[in-house]
Amino acid sequence: MGETDISPAKTTCCIIGGGPAGIMLGFLLAREGIPVTVLEKHKDFFRDFRGDTIHPSTLELLYELGLLDKLLAIRHSKIAHMSGWFGNFNVTMADFSHLPTHAKYIALMPQWDFLDFLAAEGAKLPTFTLRMGWEATGLIQADGVTTGVVARTPDGTVEIPAELTVGCDGRHALSRQAAHLPLLEEGVPIDVLWLRLPRHDSDPENGLGYVNYGRLVVLINRIDYFQVAYLIAKDTFPQLQQAGIGAFQESLARIVPFLSDRVAEIDSWDKVKLLTVQVNRLQRWSSPGLLCIGDAAHAMSPVGGIGINIALQDAVATANILSEALRFNSLTPHHLGQVQQYRQKAVRRTQAFQVFAHRILNRVLQNPGPVHPPLIFRLIVQIPGFKYLTARLIGMGLQPEHIAPRNRVTP
Repeated sequence: MGETDISPAKTTCCIIGGGPAGIMLGFLLAREGIPVTVLEKHKDFFRDFRGDTIHPSTLELLYELGLLDKLLAIRHSKIAHMSGWFGNFNVTMADFSHLPTHAKYIALMPQWDFLDFLAAEGAKLPTFTLRMGWEATGLIQADGVTTGVVARTPDGTVEIPAELTVGCDGRHALSRQAAHLPLLEEGVPIDVLWLRLPRHDSDPENGLGYVNYGRLVVLINRIDYFQVAYLIAKDTFPQLQQAGIGAFQESLARIVPFLSDRVAEIDSWDKVKLLTVQVNRLQRWSSPGLLCIGDAAHAMSPVGGIGINIALQDAVATANILSEALRFNSLTPHHLGQVQQYRQKAVRRTQAFQVFAHRILNRVLQNPGPVHPPLIFRLIVQIPGFKYLTARLIGMGLQPEHIAPRNRVTP
């Protein structure tokens, strides 16, 4: 049977994508009394997302909204220091205890719990609408201006007229493709294999991972299990598969010895997912009536686990810059350009750091032998203040955002 048209649902702002940027932006705009509709193509948030790290800068946003204690009541774990093993050399790269924030740590929380939390807070606001199972399939456009979204719903197709459409639909964004926004790609020499392994309470904590034998393995603590990120050189997954699942198990156990009693659980390649790493950004984040933020505007690498926090900072900046114009129905393309102008420098510099880190990681992946950190590296990490500076960069980012004073719950 074909789809049927259902009545339109006009809104001031239609947000494509119910990820961190989309839900946070919708929540912040609704707090200002602006009618907003968020479209999420899935029926729930329970999926294996790439990002579980909620950095101190994001926790500070929740504090400013008066929601930090409520969020932290959800089951989570904490990283107060970021350390890693480089061969047999253990190093603490970041100490968050001196950050100017109320939560001086990274919270590890499944992203579906974080999104459920934000969505529940948004649902308390009369102008916030979240449509689960509604998939954006196109933009409504006239004379080069985006005037809303076409969505596929469980009941048929609907057009949603909107003064502003915001693309928060990730690295394969329909929004930017439909608007023909030009994309700049950075070459990335790595990919990530994504899998789960059981976790024991006695297992050590390690935020940076284990570097050895031409591999980097990062263990994300999801309390009941580890979400494992296993870095490989780009386009080498078929070679690993050809070598066999047994060789892959041996590699995991060799790099992270305490996992040797459980790697046998990865008994099929069906339990290993390939994540293609991208670093890119739009030349223009907007066109009349349309703005892209988060991964839709600039896909980040998993290096540093900062993607979710950059996306949330985009959302906060967007709300701060556009709320007044949306309230008074005076939005112009100039307002949309201000968001990019304000955020793009921090994004570009962060991506430049990630590209530099990729080069280092690529060298690691080219050396199949045991890792022996050079003397200069061991000396640098001992410099007073080094781990506090890196904590500032990782935990706060280059341009931390804040909730507009008019919307803060805290003093």
